[in-house]
Amino acid sequence: MTVTPFKIEVPQTVLDDLAARLKNTRWTDEPANAGWSYGTNPTYLRALVDYWQTRYDWRKQEAALNAFPQFKTVIDGINIHFLHVKGKGANPKPLLLTHGWPDSFYRFYKVIPMLTDPAAHGLDPKTSFDLIIPSIPGFGFSDRIAQNSDKTAVLWAKLMTDTLGYKTFFAAGGDIGSTISKSLANQYPSNVTAIHLTDVGYPTGMENWSTMSAAEQEFGKFIQHWWYSEGAYAMLQSTKPQTLGYSLNDSPVGLASWIVEKLHGWSGRPEDMDSHFTKDEVITNVMIYWTTQTINTSARTYAEEARAAWSGGLRSQQHVETPTGVALFPGEAPFPDEWINRMVNAQRIERMSTGGHFAAWEAPETWAKELQTFFGKY
Repeated sequence: MTVTPFKIEVPQTVLDDLAARLKNTRWTDEPANAGWSYGTNPTYLRALVDYWQTRYDWRKQEAALNAFPQFKTVIDGINIHFLHVKGKGANPKPLLLTHGWPDSFYRFYKVIPMLTDPAAHGLDPKTSFDLIIPSIPGFGFSDRIAQNSDKTAVLWAKLMTDTLGYKTFFAAGGDIGSTISKSLANQYPSNVTAIHLTDVGYPTGMENWSTMSAAEQEFGKFIQHWWYSEGAYAMLQSTKPQTLGYSLNDSPVGLASWIVEKLHGWSGRPEDMDSHFTKDEVITNVMIYWTTQTINTSARTYAEEARAAWSGGLRSQQHVETPTGVALFPGEAPFPDEWINRMVNAQRIERMSTGGHFAAWEAPETWAKELQTFFGKY
């Protein structure tokens, strides 16, 4: 398969149009002293948009992203964008990293130097990696095609083995990246040596309650409550994503609000968002969706996943026999060990002191060290 070097080069017309849309934002009314209790904090969002208009420099961020070697290839008729960063040292191991929603390949930008050149960053110099970081179809600079995790796992296997020539490899990720990594392990057990996850899948309500431990039942109740209080986005994206897509693709402030609320909620609801994500980071992630017009297809991925799950099941939902490491961060759901072992062949379970759902972004050194420790055994 042909691999073509790729650079991000957003046309100036797109940036000019964005500037006009930001300037002409029609702001909604806001509850007094709302904070985050009704959704995105109005004070934070207005400050973010002001920064976006007056101080944010996309060309600077674009150049930083282009410092990483990026490529495109066509697999099964789908254009796939990916980073391929070779590791230093005697024997780097291939490691496939998959992002989730509403982030992007940008989730991993802080850990790339740590995992490819650990000696230069105070990490174990004996364990380095060749990193392959693709954009899921429907996200960022891959084709605007929405599909379920099993189908994406097939593409990833072909990318690693047929395109790049790695016959065996590691895989890691969070959110949709966890789901795809599990599917990869189940579909290609002879190629996937081990996987590492920051979440293992959640109770759906279809489980046999009598087979679940007390801790698992308590976790099931927690997840049920979470769905009622926080899950409206998933219900909408799993059932009627197109209805949502028109507004998010048309309004940059609407898009930012939709993404920011998840960055806040899934990182442990910090009082100070800037302590978790700088404004440059938040906006750059939003810009990847805005400039590629992929918020609609990324949201539609939820519908494809739900339809596949209900119409016959997914390999990503089955127990994983491949050796699995699990790192649990405090901003993530409180997975009990019994549930983790129900879902995967857990060879290592570690509970971290800081970080959340976007662990590689929020706590990069902690996450990178944990991957080194786990994959180093293999």
